[in-house]
Amino acid sequence: MSPLRLTYLILAIIGALWPMSYFYAWFAENGWSLLGLVEAWQVNDATKGAATNLLITGAALTIWIIAETRIRKNWIAFWAIPATWIIGISCGLPLYLFLRTRPVT
Repeated sequence: MSPLRLTYLILAIIGALWPMSYFYAWFAENGWSLLGLVEAWQVNDATKGAATNLLITGAALTIWIIAETRIRKNWIAFWAIPATWIIGISCGLPLYLFLRTRPVT
């Protein structure tokens, strides 16, 4: 594995674990409510802006993954879409780059 691919993989793992540690702490304090989490993202203009930014970025990343994966026929790269929407862009983007840079036969 090349150093670049290893870097992408490490970033994908960090991008999954680090943000999830904050979510876990929030859920432990406030209960396991997804609606409560969404409400927390709407408490002020700063959090609304951040949430909107991530939503638009996630949509753009998803479109890019679909378009490029269809051309490259690197079907395993589609795994980055659920990673983006379930875990977050901090995991989905480096995971996609990791999967995209693998040798395709």
